[in-house]
Amino acid sequence: MRLEVTNRTFLAVFVSVTRFWPSLRFPGFAIRPRRLSREEPRLDDIQYLQCRGGETLAWRRVDGDGPTVVWIGGFRSDMEGTKAVALDAAARARGWDYVRYDHFAHGRSSGDWRMATIGRWREDAICMIDSLEGPVVVVGSSMGGWVALLLALARPGRMAGLVLINPAQDFTERLMWPGLADHERQAILRDGEIRIVEAGRGEYVLTLKMFEEGRDWLLLDAPLPIAAPIHIFQGRADDVVPWRHATALVERLTGGDVRLDLIEGGDHRLSTPDDLERLVEAVDRMRHQAFT
Repeated sequence: MRLEVTNRTFLAVFVSVTRFWPSLRFPGFAIRPRRLSREEPRLDDIQYLQCRGGETLAWRRVDGDGPTVVWIGGFRSDMEGTKAVALDAAARARGWDYVRYDHFAHGRSSGDWRMATIGRWREDAICMIDSLEGPVVVVGSSMGGWVALLLALARPGRMAGLVLINPAQDFTERLMWPGLADHERQAILRDGEIRIVEAGRGEYVLTLKMFEEGRDWLLLDAPLPIAAPIHIFQGRADDVVPWRHATALVERLTGGDVRLDLIEGGDHRLSTPDDLERLVEAVDRMRHQAFT
C-alpha cells in the first residue's frame, strides 16, 4: 500500500496490488478514429432493453470505439443528470462507445418502485452489460457505485476498470437506516413502508423490502477481490456519503490497483466544471489503460 498526500485540491490514496494486472489487458481491441455525430441526443434516441420479468430499461448509446463506458446512476437519479450528460458529450468528442441507462423504476425505465431493491438494480446492470460486447469501463455514482462494485464481482472478466463517484456501497444499512428518526424506523417495521418528503425532490416511499433485501448485498464486511483498476472520487464535504465511507471501501479492496481522490470542498454531486473535467480525464485514462 502506498499513501500520497498532495498540496492540491485532493488527497490521493493509491493501493497497488498488481499480480492480477495482466488479466485486465484487452489486446483484441484497438483505438480507431471514427467519424461520429456531434448532434445533441434527442428523445427518440432512447432505446429499451427487456430484462427479467419483462421489465424494460431505457438507455442511450453513443457509438464509438471500445472499451464501452457504462454510466450507472444514483438512487432516484436518471440518465439525464449532469455527470451522465457530460460523459455523453465527452464520448461524442473523443470517439468513445458510451451507454447510460435508467435503473428499474427510475426515469423512463419500467417498474413498480415498491418492488425496487439493490438486488434488482444489480440484476439490471448485469442485463445491460450482457447485452453489450467486449470490455467495459463502468462509471458509478453514489448508489451506482454500489451497483458497479456488485457488477464487477458478477462479471469480472468484462471489467476494464471502474470509476466511482462518492460510492454509496451498503448505504441502506450503514447510512440510510441509521439516518432515519426512530419513529420513521418504527413505521417501516410496522407498516412495511414510509413516505419521505425530500426538499426539492418531492415525495418517495422507503420500503422494508429494500432494507431487508439490501442486507444480501453488503460489501464492507469482507474483502473485495476486484482485479480491475478502480479510481474513486470522494467529496470531503459530502453530507450524504461521508468521506470515511470511501476509505472503508479502499481498505476492503484486495484485487487490483485502487486510487482514491478526496476532493476538498467537494459535495455529493461533484458536478462543478473542475469535477467534470477530472471525471472525463479519469475515464479516458481508464480506457487507454486497457490497451497497454
